[in-house]
Amino acid sequence: MSQIEDITNNEQANEELTSEVSGEPQNEEVQSGSKLKRIGGLYQDWFLDYASYVILERAVPHINDGLKPVQRRILHAMKRLDDGRYNKVANVVGFTMQYHPHGDASIGDALVQLGQKDLLIDTQGNWGNILTGDSAAAPRYIEARLSKLALDIVFNPKTTNWKLSYDGRNNEPITLPVKFPLLLAQGVEGIAVGLASKILPHNFNELIDASIAHLKGEEFEIYPDFPTGGMVDVSKYNDGLRGGNVRVRAKITKQDNKTLVISQLPFGKTTSTLIDSIIKANEKGNIKIRKIDDNTAAEVEILVHLGPNVSPDKTIDALYAFTDCETSISPNCCVITNETPVFIGVSEILRSNTDQTKMLLTQELEIRLAELEDSWHKSSLEKIFIENKIYQRMEGSPTMEHTIQVIDEGLEPFKKLLRRPVITEDIERLTEIRMKRITAHDSYKADEYINNLETEMEEVKNNLENIVQYSINYYKNIKKKYGSKYPRNTEIRSFEFIEAAKVVVANLKLYVNREEGFIGTGLKKDEYVCDCSDIDDILIFLRNGKYLITKVSSKAFVGKDILFVEVFKKNEKRKIFNIIYRDGKSGVFYMKRCNIPALIRDKEYDITQGTEGSKIMYFSANPNGEAELLKVYLRPKPRLKKTVIDLDFSELAVKGRSSMGNILTRNSVHRIVLKDKGISTLGGRKIWFDETVQRLNADGRGTFVGEFQGDDKILVLTKEGQYRTTNFDLSNHFEDNLMVITKLDISKNYAAIFFDADQKYYYLKRFQFDNQPKLSSFIGDNPESKLYKLINNEKSQIVINFGGANEGRENELVDVESFIAVKGIKARGKRLTTYEINKFEVIEPILQEPEESNEDDDIQEEIHSEVKMAESDSDSEQMTLDI
Repeated sequence: MSQIEDITNNEQANEELTSEVSGEPQNEEVQSGSKLKRIGGLYQDWFLDYASYVILERAVPHINDGLKPVQRRILHAMKRLDDGRYNKVANVVGFTMQYHPHGDASIGDALVQLGQKDLLIDTQGNWGNILTGDSAAAPRYIEARLSKLALDIVFNPKTTNWKLSYDGRNNEPITLPVKFPLLLAQGVEGIAVGLASKILPHNFNELIDASIAHLKGEEFEIYPDFPTGGMVDVSKYNDGLRGGNVRVRAKITKQDNKTLVISQLPFGKTTSTLIDSIIKANEKGNIKIRKIDDNTAAEVEILVHLGPNVSPDKTIDALYAFTDCETSISPNCCVITNETPVFIGVSEILRSNTDQTKMLLTQELEIRLAELEDSWHKSSLEKIFIENKIYQRMEGSPTMEHTIQVIDEGLEPFKKLLRRPVITEDIERLTEIRMKRITAHDSYKADEYINNLETEMEEVKNNLENIVQYSINYYKNIKKKYGSKYPRNTEIRSFEFIEAAKVVVANLKLYVNREEGFIGTGLKKDEYVCDCSDIDDILIFLRNGKYLITKVSSKAFVGKDILFVEVFKKNEKRKIFNIIYRDGKSGVFYMKRCNIPALIRDKEYDITQGTEGSKIMYFSANPNGEAELLKVYLRPKPRLKKTVIDLDFSELAVKGRSSMGNILTRNSVHRIVLKDKGISTLGGRKIWFDETVQRLNADGRGTFVGEFQGDDKILVLTKEGQYRTTNFDLSNHFEDNLMVITKLDISKNYAAIFFDADQKYYYLKRFQFDNQPKLSSFIGDNPESKLYKLINNEKSQIVINFGGANEGRENELVDVESFIAVKGIKARGKRLTTYEINKFEVIEPILQEPEESNEDDDIQEEIHSEVKMAESDSDSEQMTLDI
């Protein structure tokens, strides 16, 4: 019978729970036995309670100390355990469970994450690897203790507000009195109910500098800095608010033309996930690599070996476009303040943390001042009590009350010397002084101690009056003690936009059936056109003048009588189409030149006037604007004197694709013969260098490098005295330590001042750069040699200022052109002096400006101009390094 009752009760309970979760109307009543129970609204209340608990007590950090509750409880537990020695993580986890109402797994995971951030916890053992994604060893095998930084900035029981733990047996901090923008230094990620928080980590030293700037009333900006290094584009960071994002990239360099090296990771990725994404891109055919070697240990080293005839520069761009080498991160700054989640920017968080630090420092000073005043009062009272022998009045006192009364009467003449009234507790403390202390009293030491207290009190009062400067000094001291351990890991860069279609590997073959009008990658028995990728668009011209672009597919019908097929490259303005067509209505032959920078996919266009019966008679596609010479033979007819027309397309202007063109002839054409392919009519290609993204462009961004055509080369010079040449492909990548980039002129003479590490002297050499695609040194093979000055005007003079033992020696003037002749680039050059040198100063010749100047002259001057990137980073004081 009891089993039946239990089953009935369970069914009733299930019915009640079902009705609650179903969200029925508020006023609905359910009959349960003989009672009516109102359950409407309970689900909503319970859900809000649950959501509030997850937001406030689990997932979102507090703005004051930047910690989630589990992190705060871990640090509090570690402080209670702290004796300077390491504790097993298992012990820390168990001790933390006094304060944390959840399982040990969440505590252990949170503790490992804190330890991997390398700020507050000093670790020992295998704590995993954020680079490879390896997990930490079991808690019983690894150890931890609080770092010195944590002990300096996190704890102070005197300024901590406390509350009871979940079971009421212990006290735990509401928030820890953190005197540092810890939330921004560590970063945080948490998912709650209905909202999430994602705050990116920032640089330790930059946060301190920003806090100091805020205290001084100055503006500041802070940007993310990730422990995995890499590069970051913060142009859309939006102060870490919702809607912003940052793009992060791995750092990829060329070891040689067949090997790329990934030395730093984008934030949030590991070597394993990065390699997996590269392998997937290779399998899809987006990139072409031969193999990958992962040599990561303490530092990241992933070697990407390229296949034959693969461009390393384009592969770098392809890795950014198709793999996890570039990712986008969307921050979402959500913090708890006044028991409420709020969305604010990182600048506002830093201001709040800085003001909080100033307030905590003020509290600490006020507490210290109260302690000093209390010590001064007690020491002064004790000195009066002993030196004036007031203790003798205690003899023969029948009761404690009488003793207190007679001592108070004895102190009466001296109360005016004290800073606060004497209370009963003060007198009781005097009665507890032992005779041994009274007899050993040293008046001089007592005065010295009181004077020291007074000095410290004045210092504390001064600090309170100048609390802003005191806070600034506090931050400077923290930076001095710990700043060297936290240099910036992530380079802030502006990223160029990478068009996937331009860097994707051509992994498919395109075929065409011209008669039947089919194109595709599956027509392997038909005519081969070119290699393409699966994301390319194909441009098709038909004989009747119709043309369109369409996506690559296995097989597609585009129209019969196909004249021309190629992979379409958007915005390629230098590609010119030369066309002769016959108008179907009038029969007139037209000639035109045009480019096609952009089209709408699968929309049909017409290169003719669109009349029925129109037909293309001659067609050529010229990648660099070449203009051919043609012979046009006309059909003979009465009174037609000239039957041959010489056509030079270079005489035609390049117009839009919808233009009609110029009339070639109104007579019937017999045939058209190519006489000469001709040359480009567009001139050289003007190239600029954008220092912000360190990439070439043809859009006028950055500094003008030169006008290039054919086999022209770019000369690249580094600060270490190395050089190489490269073509003017816009996909080229350049070294981070770039000094000069300019057009190569093998006849131009340069001069260089450098320190020869083999001879231990300064040398001057004159030379010409040659075409050298491999990075080579022009100041010798010893890596200790240093370039101090590159001179591009050989008419310059050098003033040598002596130092050291030869400091008083008169300056020496050296004429560069007469000092040494032009020699080979491998030559050492000529020693400048054997004396100790303080610095060099280069005197450039003054060039007279021409009276009249025109635009063409200005362009010619720009063509020969150089891009000054940076001055040489020498530790020496000697050099003036304008190039």
